[in-house]
Amino acid sequence: MMRYVWKIAAALLVYYSLVAGLTGEVPRMAILNETIRNIYFHVPMWFTMMALFLVSLIYSLKYLSGSSPDHDLVAAEAARVAMVFGIAGLLTGMLWARFTWGAWWVNDTKLNGSAATMLVYAAYFILRNSVPEKQKRARLSAVYAIFSFSLMIVFIMVLPRLTDSLHPGNGGNPAFGSYDLDSRMRAVFYPAVAGWILVGLWILQIRIRTRKLENTVSI
Repeated sequence: MMRYVWKIAAALLVYYSLVAGLTGEVPRMAILNETIRNIYFHVPMWFTMMALFLVSLIYSLKYLSGSSPDHDLVAAEAARVAMVFGIAGLLTGMLWARFTWGAWWVNDTKLNGSAATMLVYAAYFILRNSVPEKQKRARLSAVYAIFSFSLMIVFIMVLPRLTDSLHPGNGGNPAFGSYDLDSRMRAVFYPAVAGWILVGLWILQIRIRTRKLENTVSI
């Protein structure tokens, strides 16, 4: 029963954040208006993406130290699930930009960095599909995963803080927490982040089990 507790918690947290995020009270901010609710959905997507890319990094390092096929499997599937959440983050961000900045995409450092991150990791899968030999593919992918994670940190967390950016908390703009993420919003935002990360790990677990079954059947 205990192994299902975190899955139940994931479902409850996401359900709570969806209901409270769409119906709860939010600050009345100029320009943002009701679109501020998107913080409950857009930002958790990115946190989940980054958490899963971190899992991919950790298991890539484990593979390089031990050459276990299971470690390579986890690294690849974690990156694959992370890409899904990254795409969801881009789409929710574009929707938000349309109603607050007047365009689906603007020349913003963090937006461009996010897109670059997705392209870097897309190349990760191209690399995996281009090398037929399993051990060589796993080793090259592990090395590239380290490179990709490092670039993601630069693109998403470092450059936006060094240059002008429309995003809160970057380029001199105050972070949400300093001016409008009040106690009401924190009560929804943090459970949303926790819930979606757990959901991402849940999906990853299912993907790993599915791939292992497929490998067993193919043998």
